[in-house]
Amino acid sequence: MPPDNPELPLSHSADSELPIRTSTALGAAIRAQRKRLALSQLDLAGLGNTGNRFIVDLENGKPTVQLQKALDLMDLLGLEVVVRAKSGAGRAP
Repeated sequence: MPPDNPELPLSHSADSELPIRTSTALGAAIRAQRKRLALSQLDLAGLGNTGNRFIVDLENGKPTVQLQKALDLMDLLGLEVVVRAKSGAGRAP
């Protein structure tokens, strides 16, 4: 499945890693986790002390959303960002 596909595989679990290379893929991961937790977008907006429009934009992959707010919502949903070298990527000499 291409990394920018907005739908996550049904077998994806919160304990697995998912490479994120686009804002659309990040939004899909956040949406999938919100749904796994049985939260509506309005529920998440209330819990995250943000507006519903922000949740909609984030889940739709809007590339200009505020990074810290997105990270805060991910933390609230039990998700985290891990930065690592791409597998198979060459190393600098």
